Amino acid sequence: MRFMRLGEPGAEIPVVTDGTTTWDLRPLTADIDGAFLSDDGLTRAEAAAGAGDLPELDPAGLRIGAPIARPQAVICIGMNYAAHARESGSEPPTDIVVFYKHPNTVVGPNDDILLPPGSTTTDWEVELAVVIGKRARYLDSPEQAIDHIAGFAVANDVSEREYQLQRSLGQWSKGKSFETFNPLGPWLVPAAEVGDGSGLGIRSRVNGESRQDSNTSDLIFNVAEIVYRLSRFTVLEPGDLINTGTPEGVGLSGRFPYLAAGDEVEVEVDGLGAQRSTVRPAL
Repeated sequence: MRFMRLGEPGAEIPVVTDGTTTWDLRPLTADIDGAFLSDDGLTRAEAAAGAGDLPELDPAGLRIGAPIARPQAVICIGMNYAAHARESGSEPPTDIVVFYKHPNTVVGPNDDILLPPGSTTTDWEVELAVVIGKRARYLDSPEQAIDHIAGFAVANDVSEREYQLQRSLGQWSKGKSFETFNPLGPWLVPAAEVGDGSGLGIRSRVNGESRQDSNTSDLIFNVAEIVYRLSRFTVLEPGDLINTGTPEGVGLSGRFPYLAAGDEVEVEVDGLGAQRSTVRPAL
């Protein structure tokens, strides 16, 4: 089952689909948010759909929103693929590199990416995204972490490199928090269907040309390790979003031009769907 939110920004309808039929989740919840996830909402929704207890909904013509409501926190892991660390001019880290994005960066998977005024260094970063389903604090081990994950999605951790690196004074979030800089979705896929998030192909294209092509098994710190380590110094709440890092092949490498108005960016992760965003100037 795949969980989605359909409709215009601020008025999305929570739904679940098996790829053939789409069911309206509003008899169970107003939104796919932390309260729903922490109350075993995904399992209850699947059971209700299977039992015929939910009304069907025709998704034709409806915008696809981010598959979760605006999260309380968007936590990002940097340089988590060795080849990407090297192309960024750094050695692979010995502990997780953490930065934050403003939650209002999260938009739908096919929404426009708005190019900041004057930007010539806006970059793409396909990532495996993790959605927390149960409060996690001071976990004892990585093995304990998987039980705290609701599901997985595709994210594009869009980055403005001048603000991230030259203007940052060491804090990356300046280059990460422009509006529309975290397209998410199309689906939230339950962890029960994805496992621990390893072994998934992860790819990006710009204007149809391949940029990134890797596998989540190449993560330096895997999903369970990330959630465990984060829980040792911050409390993870249901609905929180974690971007787990991007593989090599970004504009920062110098091998490809940065994004410009009119470019089309596609990102995908096996089993989690694909996005296509058009870059447009912020007006």
